[in-house]
Amino acid sequence: MALLVIENLHIFYGHVHALKGISLAVQEGEILALLGANGAGKTTTLRAVSGLVPPRTGRIVMKGKDIRGMMAHDIVRLGVAHAPEGRRVFATLTVEENLDLGGYTRGRDKKGLEESKKQVFQLFPRLRERRRQLAGTLSGGEQQMLSIGRALMADPKLLLLDEPSLGLAPLLVKDIFQTIREINKRGVTILLVEQNARVALKLAHRGVVLETGNLVLAGTARELLNDERVKKAYLGEK
Repeated sequence: MALLVIENLHIFYGHVHALKGISLAVQEGEILALLGANGAGKTTTLRAVSGLVPPRTGRIVMKGKDIRGMMAHDIVRLGVAHAPEGRRVFATLTVEENLDLGGYTRGRDKKGLEESKKQVFQLFPRLRERRRQLAGTLSGGEQQMLSIGRALMADPKLLLLDEPSLGLAPLLVKDIFQTIREINKRGVTILLVEQNARVALKLAHRGVVLETGNLVLAGTARELLNDERVKKAYLGEK
């Protein structure tokens, strides 16, 4: 069953046509990798789903509800959380304060928020160790953990991850992606934007490829890993 459906989505930045009528579906319980070069429209797609960029035309349907035009915080309440590219933690707040802000749409659900925080600390023990530390003093890997943990505090059904491996050492990338797999096993559907196509496709169930705002390829992760076009363009194979 599709949790998220995007239909004929067109987005413009001024006169720049960033998304040119893409359509895709994210099935409940899966990890869908969104691949493509810089400027292909990957981040724009995530920003449209989370309500940060208004579509010109098209539909974005989450759990059967058209969310186009909804306020971003209402989309969070509907079950969508976004860990943006570049982490964007609140540098002058502590780790715990950042996590608390991630759950702000849940209001007075103190029991639920404490349970979510407990789960975040289970996934990222380092955040528990640094819960009183200012987020701006964390390493890049720790900030990425915090960005994902903050998104999980909203108790999402759909988690949007934008370049979680960006700027991280290979060992940290492995740890982050193992945690993403665990988050998915716990029942969270994931739409993943990732420049490292090989790592993304080894993690994902399915993938789609964007080129200059157009959706040009779609298939299972295995199919895309074996596709000659993907190998040549994104996996560094000749």
